[in-house]
Amino acid sequence: MPVAIPIARARRKLVVFAVLTGVAALAGLPGWTVAALALTCLAIPLAVAAAGGAGLARELLRPTRGAAAPSGLGHNPEQGERFVT
Repeated sequence: MPVAIPIARARRKLVVFAVLTGVAALAGLPGWTVAALALTCLAIPLAVAAAGGAGLARELLRPTRGAAAPSGLGHNPEQGERFVT
């Protein structure tokens, strides 16, 4: 039975740990702290791959682009042609 993994939450955690790793390294925290954070960054994709397969891990690391946002005018192209002056 496959486990449902909320990929957005896992991606958010990966980004947070990556930022924390960078901040810890720049702040001069002890090496074991930076190493623990960096290893956690590596463990997140591995855990996702173990639970959901390589495809899910790829989706975690390379998110797909969503559909293009509408122009914001609130009408379709045919209606937009009527408003052009």
